[in-house]
Amino acid sequence: MKSRCSFSVMLLLVMATSALDTISERLVQEALDHLMKGRTTLVIAHRLSTVQNADQIALCSDGKIAELGTHLELLERKGQYASLVDTQRLAFE
Repeated sequence: MKSRCSFSVMLLLVMATSALDTISERLVQEALDHLMKGRTTLVIAHRLSTVQNADQIALCSDGKIAELGTHLELLERKGQYASLVDTQRLAFE
């Protein structure tokens, strides 16, 4: 039986920064940004700062994709995503 070690092209992050303070989150996010380069990455997050640089963001509501787009596209639509971003900004001010 052959065993093989390879560099994974997919990365799954589930609330990777949810328990961190903002300074630690920034440091971890920088490291994750480096790790995500060249990989398909699925990020499940409550902190929207974790996903703001993603190529595509899917906001799920009631088990369905409610909004899909980049961070800026979703902000411009002024929908649920934009509302959540505003709520989180207020919480950290």
